Amino acid sequence: MNTTLFFLRSSEQKIAYNILPYALALDANLPILNVYTNDYGFKSSDVGIYSQSNNSVSAAAWIRLYKESDGVSGYVDDVTPVLVIGVIPDVRGMGIGSLVMDQLLQEAAVVYDQISVQSTSCAIKFYERLGFVRLIDSESKNIFTMVKKLEKKALTRPTDGYDPRRWMD
Repeated sequence: MNTTLFFLRSSEQKIAYNILPYALALDANLPILNVYTNDYGFKSSDVGIYSQSNNSVSAAAWIRLYKESDGVSGYVDDVTPVLVIGVIPDVRGMGIGSLVMDQLLQEAAVVYDQISVQSTSCAIKFYERLGFVRLIDSESKNIFTMVKKLEKKALTRPTDGYDPRRWMD
């Protein structure tokens, strides 16, 4: 399968909105979930990657900084962005989520020391393979908050689909 990675820009906020139901396994029309996608890309702290496979969006992952009052799942503190990742069901298990996450983690390491995510028990192994660890006292009904310390290293960007002039609108 031909898969290309792109930066998720503010003009492509609709991609985040469309992927959100796959990321949270919830109805994305719930108003409380707007915090995950509203005004995505308008803050320099927003970082996102999406993939296209066979000319359609197949996955997206993004991180954003939140405040405790935002009430987002996976919140740790005001300096740790929260990760949201979703993969279209038809392409799950093909490594696309890992491909998107590998690039997102490289991009995030330029700006942040760590990122967090809320995970259900069925996705724990995926996040653990990427280096996330469960926080103590975060277990509740098989839902965990996990954190990954990011390693600063040379940034490698894919040549296909990367246009540095299009990082931000």
